[in-house]
Amino acid sequence: MTTLYYGGPILTMSDPLYVPALLTGDGKILAAGEKDELRSLAPDAALVDLDGRALLPGFIDPHSHLTAYSLAQNACSVNGAADAGEIARRIRAYLEEKRPEPGSFLTVRGYDNTALPGGRHPSLEEIDAFAPGYPLCIRHKTEHLGIFNSAAMERLGVTPETPDPPGGRIVREDGRLTGVFEEGAFSRYAALLPAATAEDVKNALLLGQQKYFSYGITTAQDGMLSRRELTAYSLLAGEKKLLLDVFGNVSARGRDVLLPLYRPEDTGGKLRLLSQKSVLDGSPQLRTAWMTKPYLGGDCYRAGVSDEWLTEAMRGAAAAGLQVLCHCNGDATIDQFLRCAETVERETVRFRELRPVIIHAQFMRGDQLARAAALGVIPSFFAAHVYHWGDVHLANLGWERAAHCSPAASALALGLPFTFHQDAPVIEPDMIETLWCACCRLTKSGVRFEEAISPLDALRAVTVNAAYSYFEEDRKGTLAPGRDADLVLLSADPLAVRPEDLRSLRVEATVKAGETVYSR
Repeated sequence: MTTLYYGGPILTMSDPLYVPALLTGDGKILAAGEKDELRSLAPDAALVDLDGRALLPGFIDPHSHLTAYSLAQNACSVNGAADAGEIARRIRAYLEEKRPEPGSFLTVRGYDNTALPGGRHPSLEEIDAFAPGYPLCIRHKTEHLGIFNSAAMERLGVTPETPDPPGGRIVREDGRLTGVFEEGAFSRYAALLPAATAEDVKNALLLGQQKYFSYGITTAQDGMLSRRELTAYSLLAGEKKLLLDVFGNVSARGRDVLLPLYRPEDTGGKLRLLSQKSVLDGSPQLRTAWMTKPYLGGDCYRAGVSDEWLTEAMRGAAAAGLQVLCHCNGDATIDQFLRCAETVERETVRFRELRPVIIHAQFMRGDQLARAAALGVIPSFFAAHVYHWGDVHLANLGWERAAHCSPAASALALGLPFTFHQDAPVIEPDMIETLWCACCRLTKSGVRFEEAISPLDALRAVTVNAAYSYFEEDRKGTLAPGRDADLVLLSADPLAVRPEDLRSLRVEATVKAGETVYSR
């Protein structure tokens, strides 16, 4: 269908920045210019009067976990719970509604101890009272920590004498289990829980896809694929219900298993296996990110992997033609990434050509930004951290480090093509909130951090730059003839409101390849 949009600001993110009308057809942008001129080109085009609302390129999600977010939509959530009592009430309400089989594992999502009094975890006695009769796993929002009740630990074979797995810690007090598992300890035991089937994932992706569309996102990422996810996407595409473009990551360990199984034709090209992702450290709000200087009142935590392992993983990705993505929060971890990247880049130009990405890059120093620019490394900032956990960072790290987390203004000054993400399901994939966070840099308590940027530069991070990070700059990110007709309709022009008012904008509609896939 051919469609002519007019009657409101059309923000191209290109030159010229605004056009009065836009013509789309066959899933592509056909032309931009004056309304009457475009009407003469397509007299039978459907007319869409924007009625003063703003039309922009569809938002591009540079990093999230679409499968995990989708599965979380029907899970028991304690997101925003302010104390142990509220956690207990949420879990009881879920059990009364869903009535899972007694004795089956119960997974709870959205937990955040930094929102609880004193930032303390519930005691094991409180945890055991949350869901009597059920082995319980409570997943932290960051996925870098989890809590098991006594029934779950017994089922998993964990005792006070169980040694800490590599890269993690089973937290004990006076030799007794607390139920808290950090980093590699949590991932080790969470992997033993009953898993959703490919059919379960397929059904969940239908919900997750629609949620992403409701936030104006037309291209997304699935942060870690397995054989199950490949099957689920193929099933969804076979039903002609996979509409979202998805870029998938594989792990260094799973790379050689999944690459031979991946066939783009199985998903009609909607799922592309692009990158290899590695997690190199933990979470700054949990004080498990690796820092060069200690946390206030603590230590620096520790490395997640060795330089030797990371260098070999980077070499393997480059040889396989995969972009390297690495989760790096602390500046010590970012030093490690850059050290190893420099080694691999000296060996092969292909590493640079594959546009390596530092995911999160929360506490990237100025000298590290300069090194990244020289290496062609793209930082992808979790800009909304300032609002959601900025006050925690102040308490953990002090003003100088906290105020410069997600240093977008410094990256901009160096010409780095940085992007913004939400790491869903850590938080909702809300691009509007992220734009507001990047421009205002306010914590929940109202403290204003450094590194604010303009709304236009923030928009580039989730359109033009994000398209570049996916090698899609010739298809997406701008409203220019020949680009995909991926569009988002906003309630107002984000460049015409005060930065403080950006958060009041609403996604009115989302268009994917010329078809409206969401309308408010």
